[in-house]
This record gives sequence, structure tokens and C-alpha cells, in this order.
Amino acid sequence: MYAVTLFCGTIRMVGIAREVFGEALPIAERYAAFLADAGVERGLIGPREADRLWERHLINCAVVAEAIPADAQVVDIGSGAGLPGIVLAIVRPDLRVTLLEPLLRRTTFLDECVEMLDLRNVEVRRGRAEEVAKEFSVDVATARAVAPLERLAKWALPLLRPGGELLALKGERAAAELAEAEPVLQRFGVRTTELLQVGRGMVDPPTTLVRVVAGRPADRSAAAGRRQRAPRRAEGSRKRSS
Repeated sequence: MYAVTLFCGTIRMVGIAREVFGEALPIAERYAAFLADAGVERGLIGPREADRLWERHLINCAVVAEAIPADAQVVDIGSGAGLPGIVLAIVRPDLRVTLLEPLLRRTTFLDECVEMLDLRNVEVRRGRAEEVAKEFSVDVATARAVAPLERLAKWALPLLRPGGELLALKGERAAAELAEAEPVLQRFGVRTTELLQVGRGMVDPPTTLVRVVAGRPADRSAAAGRRQRAPRRAEGSRKRSS
């Protein structure tokens, strides 16, 4: 069993952790201890991250809950060590969370976390988003440090119901990534996009989210059809120029 301690941080940060996690703080503490021990040992968290798990990782992820509606079904793409998926499941027991991760060593770690923390609102699923798209129609897809938005959108949007939301945790390049992904987002017929900041006054800087609202399935099917036709047009152009 892993030792449970709060963390070495400022009194202010201790107070914020209590405010964010509330009665679930003891569960978050056990998760933090597991991350700092087995997570580092197995290479899921860098050794230098152990001393800043709360501000940089746990609280940074927990404040994303501000942007998620009640009783939502969530899929966390490329969940890795469970950030943000496990954190969201801890702070919001009303959510139903699927941790989607292709690597066996990571799904093993996630299974151990879920069992240790007794998270009954969490399912661990091994696989890639593009492989299981037909099996999902969720309210929210989350992702943190998985891929640029241009690629992430291709994986996430097929998992969402009409009106569902991709919430991608991004850093300083959030606006640039959103601009770069615009052609892909248009092809998928998304309804709206925006940049959000959550956790003001709790994390510095606030957590930046790119929110993408999915369009109708027909929009996404049309986008797929256009992508399939594109190689044939390109091939025809090469033949005319030869």
C-alpha cells in the first residue's frame, strides 16, 4: 500500500486542493501518492514532476470539471497516467468516464488505479480512438498532451454525439493550434469552437481549453467522403501532367 500524504506546497495550495476536491480529497491524495511512486517508477510521470503533481497536474486537470455538464459520459483519449480522466472521475462522481489508452503498460497502471481508488464510475479501455469510434457516442471527449489539435480532432470528433464537445487541454499555442486545425474542423462540420480558461484563482496560469462542438453525424460522414475522394483527384492530376 502506498503512503498517503497531502503534499509539500504552500498553505494556499493546500487550501485550494481542499476547495477543489472537497470530500474526495483523500481519494486524490491516494492517487497522487501512487503517481509519485509507481507512476514515476514505470515512466508515466517524469521524476521532476513528483514534487509539483498537485499544481501542475491534479488541480490543473480538476478545474476542467467547470466546463463539463452534469451526468455527462466522458471519454479521455490517450489517458496515459489518468490525466485528466481519473482526476475528473474523482472530483465529479456524477460523470461516467472511459479511459481510452492503446498501450498495455499504461492500461495496466490505470486498472490498478481504478481498483485501488474504488472508482466505480470509470472504465479502462485499451485501444486507439480511430479503432473504436463506432462504439462511442459520448457527451465529452478530453485529451491532454496527446497530439496537435489538427490530429486530435480527427480522432475525437467521431466519438462524440451531435452537440458533444471536445475539451482539449492546451498550453501557450492553443490559439495557433486552433487556427491550424480550422480546415479539418470545417471538413467535419463542427458547430462552434472557442478558447476557454478555467481555474482562475486556483492555478496560475489558468488551464486553457480548446472547446470544439461536434456537428451532425451526416456532416462528419460527408467530411470522410471528401477525404476519400481527395487521393483520386490528386492521382488524376498527376496523370494529366505526365
